[in-house]
Amino acid sequence: MRPRPPTLLLAAAVQGVEAAGIAAAAALTAVDTAAGRSYERSSGIALTVIAFGAVGIVAFIAWGLYRVRRWSRTPALLTQLFVGTTGVYLLEGHRLDWGVPALLLAIAGFTGLLLPPSLRALAAGPASAEPREAAVPSATQPAGKVPGQATQATQAAVRKDRPGSRPAPPAARAARPSGKKASSRRR
Repeated sequence: MRPRPPTLLLAAAVQGVEAAGIAAAAALTAVDTAAGRSYERSSGIALTVIAFGAVGIVAFIAWGLYRVRRWSRTPALLTQLFVGTTGVYLLEGHRLDWGVPALLLAIAGFTGLLLPPSLRALAAGPASAEPREAAVPSATQPAGKVPGQATQATQAAVRKDRPGSRPAPPAARAARPSGKKASSRRR
């Protein structure tokens, strides 16, 4: 597993807190729907289901950030953008009790995601447990040979042994004696 910089842990923690906040809002929506305080019962049920679905998605993104997964960067940034705009909307509606924490969380989330250690950790390719040898020739192989690659002569010999096989086509970019590449136009 790749190392987790503290800035990325901050972003994952913020994402988790946002999931908990959405869960609280979903619970309030469910209570209001059950009490009959929804505009229509069917819309209240739909909003409750959507809210709990959002909780699962945001929690999954938090898990991805914690596990340093590349795919989690963009959804996390979009979550911060959504939470920030919702915070501004709540502040304009004079809901300081929900708006201020939402805006502060969005700022902290953006900060955690956009600082250089987080960017480097999330931009790195997937880490594997085994080192790859395909592109690195070993000391026991002749120079210019890469493991897993056969020469054209070897490939042609193998094809000749098979009954009914056609000869191998010439290499697409083989150098000509003049040093120029072969033309792809027919003459």
